[in-house]
Amino acid sequence: MERIAWEFLAACVGTMAFALLFHVPKRYYLLCGLIGGCGWVFYEVLLLWCSSPMATFFANVAVVFLSRLCAVKQRCPVTVFLISGIFPLVPGAGIYWTAYYIVMNDLEQAGQRGFLTLKVAVAIVLSILLVFELPQGLFRRLCGETNRK
Repeated sequence: MERIAWEFLAACVGTMAFALLFHVPKRYYLLCGLIGGCGWVFYEVLLLWCSSPMATFFANVAVVFLSRLCAVKQRCPVTVFLISGIFPLVPGAGIYWTAYYIVMNDLEQAGQRGFLTLKVAVAIVLSILLVFELPQGLFRRLCGETNRK
């Protein structure tokens, strides 16, 4: 449990650093960090029951859903929260190891790692598409803003 708490904190700080890098207004840093941290915790918990691409898909569904909720509540574009929020789930290490195995001429490992990385990237894209198919009115109702146009 303590490990998950530290990982949550690290994901929050990393996400806030990415928000700073992308010039997100300061008032949104905390929400960006919480969204990224929640996504990471969902991912870690889901890894106990399913594969990395599947865990990434469902964790990113949570990230996109929370990003859309915060965007409605804060009355700002969803990309403010989404771009930095997916940072902990992006398969950067997978890309690194794929390139490493290619350079080391271990093409079997490169193929395996590259294919897993591709599956994770596709899971991220599909989860974004899925949540963006939900009507905006749903998020307004969830935030208690039913009569806003």
